[in-house]
Amino acid sequence: MAHSSQLGFQDAASPVMEELIHFHDHALMVVILISTLVFYTIIAMVSTKLTNMFIIDSQEIEIVWTILPAAILILIALPSLQILYLMDEICDPHLTIKAVGHQWYWSYEYTDYEALNFDAYMTPTKDLLPGQFRLLETDHRVVIPVEAPIRVLVSAEDVLHSWTVPALGVKLDAVPGRLNQTAFLASRAGVFYGQCSEICGANHSFMPITLEAVPLEDFENWSSLMLEA
Repeated sequence: MAHSSQLGFQDAASPVMEELIHFHDHALMVVILISTLVFYTIIAMVSTKLTNMFIIDSQEIEIVWTILPAAILILIALPSLQILYLMDEICDPHLTIKAVGHQWYWSYEYTDYEALNFDAYMTPTKDLLPGQFRLLETDHRVVIPVEAPIRVLVSAEDVLHSWTVPALGVKLDAVPGRLNQTAFLASRAGVFYGQCSEICGANHSFMPITLEAVPLEDFENWSSLMLEA
């Protein structure tokens, strides 16, 4: 859960999000080093009175400033491609959830069960319980088992939406008439929040996503109760 004055990302709750945070730190360090070098060069050129007539035409310098940026781009591109393919990988999911965006709520269907589906509306401020977050809590939570690969099928009924849970590194557009899919694995138990990340109308800010990761035994008990209801 993000908090005020937070400078970095939320704590990662999935292996993919951990990789994304590591890549962000890697790329940020490269940017800082380049910026420091450029800033030092500018200061040195402005402040020094010394000149070098051979620097005007130097093949060695031109080779260096051509090869060095290419090497830096490769150092950034390779881990980026690795994470890109990792995020696209879907292998043997234990559970499939279909999320459909509406104006302005989400409906969910656990496709591995015969009749496990529900709508998730934002909980009004006056109905919040102690410890719940305004504009982020829903009347029904998406419950998943911990350490289990989950596949999410995302679509929309009316306009564009986007199903996003930052702590899990998941962001997938919901397009009417199209079924997109992604996968994630919750590496720890907890409650994770997200919101629609595509401007979808007047109440775009009021269609949150609340996802709760629990041990497998608790998930089975919850699914049994939902099927009996």
